[in-house]
Amino acid sequence: MLRLSSSLCPFCEAQAVANVFRPLWQTTRSAATLQKKRQPSRMELSPRVDRGPQRKDEGGRPLVRKSRNSPFNGMNVTTPPRELVAARKVSSAEQKRGGRFVKGSGRHERNKEPMKALKMQRALATIPYEKRGQTKLELVDRDAFEDFDLLPAIKESVPVQALGGLNVVTPTPIQRLAIPALLGTEDGKKRRRKHEVDLDAKKEVQHFLLAAETGSGKTLAYILPIIDALKRAEATEAEREAAEARKAEPTRPNAFELTPEVDDPHPTTGRPRAIILVPTAELVAQVGALLKALSHTIKFRSAMISASSTATVIRSRLFSPAGIDIVVSTPHLLNSITESDPNVLSRVSHLVIDEADSLLDRSFSPLTSSIIDRCNPSLHQLILCSATIPRSLDSYLHKRYPEIRRLTTPNLHAIPRRVQLTVVDIDKIPYQGNRDLACAQVIWDIGKEAAEATESREHRILVFVTKADELAGYLKAKGIDATPLSRDSADRKGQETLAAFTTPPTPGSTSVPALADESADSTSSSSKSAVKVLVTTDISSRGIDTTAAKTVILYTVPHTSIDFIHRLGRVGRMGRRGRGIVLVGRGDRKDVVREVREGMFKGVALI
Repeated sequence: MLRLSSSLCPFCEAQAVANVFRPLWQTTRSAATLQKKRQPSRMELSPRVDRGPQRKDEGGRPLVRKSRNSPFNGMNVTTPPRELVAARKVSSAEQKRGGRFVKGSGRHERNKEPMKALKMQRALATIPYEKRGQTKLELVDRDAFEDFDLLPAIKESVPVQALGGLNVVTPTPIQRLAIPALLGTEDGKKRRRKHEVDLDAKKEVQHFLLAAETGSGKTLAYILPIIDALKRAEATEAEREAAEARKAEPTRPNAFELTPEVDDPHPTTGRPRAIILVPTAELVAQVGALLKALSHTIKFRSAMISASSTATVIRSRLFSPAGIDIVVSTPHLLNSITESDPNVLSRVSHLVIDEADSLLDRSFSPLTSSIIDRCNPSLHQLILCSATIPRSLDSYLHKRYPEIRRLTTPNLHAIPRRVQLTVVDIDKIPYQGNRDLACAQVIWDIGKEAAEATESREHRILVFVTKADELAGYLKAKGIDATPLSRDSADRKGQETLAAFTTPPTPGSTSVPALADESADSTSSSSKSAVKVLVTTDISSRGIDTTAAKTVILYTVPHTSIDFIHRLGRVGRMGRRGRGIVLVGRGDRKDVVREVREGMFKGVALI
């Protein structure tokens, strides 16, 4: 028997005896445990889980919001207060993480503003789409050259001399706008008399701006009205001289008097009626060739003078005893001639500033403006022609010619959708940042495609670079037929080289070029298809009619959308298809290229 201590109370002694005889498996529970309320299972949801927070009491009255100043204000709150959110600074990384799975937060959907990169540089003037739509309606009724009030000889020479290579001869949008405006017959009414033009009479000067996309026939749009005005003025002057001769008293000639024969020069010797200014000697040759072709049937005298001609040739052409009607020149050369002989501009009635966005910029503007001022006393029409309207040109025209008539086509500043733009990343394998190798590989791939398609014509490619001679030498080392063209090239050689890209291609029989590190099997398996490459600078991007070129390669990303329009405009001319390839590197503006490509796909104008 267990002996208990006498110091314990009776109750404690009884509990100690009970603990000795209790089984081990029996659990013990304290008084606090017995009094605790049973907790519900965590897997059972509340019956109010589908209801929102209670906003009204049982009587339907809105609940009064408790004060936020209590110490228990932040309890059971899932969203922070507004003042705390505004005060807290959220990093860009946290913003990206938070909007990663939000709808519309993707890489292409995040930038909702269209053409954001182009808007940052914004090089072109904006033309409202409402005006573009109105212009489309004006062009509906003019669908043939016979609808214009031109002389019959001019109408007959257009399909034969000017547009001999086309099967369907119809005026382009800029020709439908410009020809009636320059003739003064926009209302549809013809002039009352056949020869009612007097260029010697002083009239108010008319200012025009012809703006249309590249390859749309702007040259023919201003040449035909000028020739028409010159021929009508010539007929009016002949009638006037005949009337004066009839009024004069006839004098009986003395049979015994010997009169010396005097070979007087023509009244128009060295004093042309019309002058066309272009920025380069290549454009002088191109516009002069069109005038010479038209002069075979219309019978007028034209001359093209540029720095590629000698002083003797320039003097003989400008001061020909037979006279001169139209002169095509560059501003530098014409300005130097007029400084020594100001009478050259004394009878100019029509002045054309072709490629006005170049001739009215900082480099050409002083010379061009001085020529315009010297022609003002006798000037009837000042015609500015351009494929783009930069913001600088737009502000210049607003200041100097606020009342100028702007004839713009609906597709101005838009690269045609028939031109396909491809982007080549030179940082990827196998180029590894080597831009020359990427350019050579692209040219070789184009030649291979032409060989597989069994094309019998030469595939002509334009490559725009900063240093043409270096890249042309590299391409030649890789076995590619490449020719450089820059301002340092010889004039005769440059004209011959450019002529291969401005005339229709002829069937060729040479093999596709292959890279030097390619195997001999790939070279021998190439079909009969030639690839001819012209490596040129920006000199060939303005106005040159490179109809024969099918592909344009941009060695670097252009700085502005103006250069994009001019360089990609060398292909896809006169309704033909073309392809443009841009080499993009690590330091290039890929966002600009992406927006230009999206704009071309949508057919919208660049900004």
